[in-house]
Amino acid sequence: MAWTTKITKVEPNHLVTRGYSQENLIGDIPFSHVIYLLLKGELPDTAHGKMIDAILTSCIDHGVTPPSCIAARTVASGGVPLPSAVAAGILAIGDAHGGAIEKGAQYFQEKVKQFNPTQQALDDYATELVTKSMKTHTRILGFGHRVHTNDPRTQKLFFLADKLGISGKHIELAKALEKALATAQERKLPINVDGAIAAIISDMGFDWRLGKAFFLLGRTAGLTAQVYEEQTTQKPMRKIFTTDVIYNGEPEH
Repeated sequence: MAWTTKITKVEPNHLVTRGYSQENLIGDIPFSHVIYLLLKGELPDTAHGKMIDAILTSCIDHGVTPPSCIAARTVASGGVPLPSAVAAGILAIGDAHGGAIEKGAQYFQEKVKQFNPTQQALDDYATELVTKSMKTHTRILGFGHRVHTNDPRTQKLFFLADKLGISGKHIELAKALEKALATAQERKLPINVDGAIAAIISDMGFDWRLGKAFFLLGRTAGLTAQVYEEQTTQKPMRKIFTTDVIYNGEPEH
């Protein structure tokens, strides 16, 4: 049986990716635009090209404390090659770390489809969604941050989405939910970078199942830098964790 793929055709001395000769892409099309081509099957227009570049840049790194960085640097400290340590960091990306883009985009896309603007105002709809989430004890992902009270990446991404004419129903819903959450919980839960990306890629027409991909593609660059720094500036097997560990198991027999 033939294995069919729409991504790349490989022939002697010639490669065609999504209908474009790779040699013509090299040096002429920005890497972020080629990522868009791979994921969506077409090259982006000017607005989407700038937006995808901004999204990937917003994911590049967030210091040494996220699980992916801790994992990558810990494994690097064991003396493994750079690819193995970076892969360890990537393996730490999941629903809790980097997964809010996927879950947030799924939520935004489903709720926008269900919303009927002729029957209800958007703010009332957002309040209804927040009330339901509180009653069922389910989180609406993409809001709140353990460090930032006003995520600077979110502000820049939304500014660009507005400037580029990308902002649509999903971003509008995200902002309405932010207001509704602040009212319901009597404290501000700002849209974090994951929530912003979730709303933006939804307005760009991306499938929510690609949510983790944007985080992974951007963060791989940061993890590579973190691993290289670990390997070139730190001693192997160094003490990375500073938290004291207290044994609370069975006493020695």
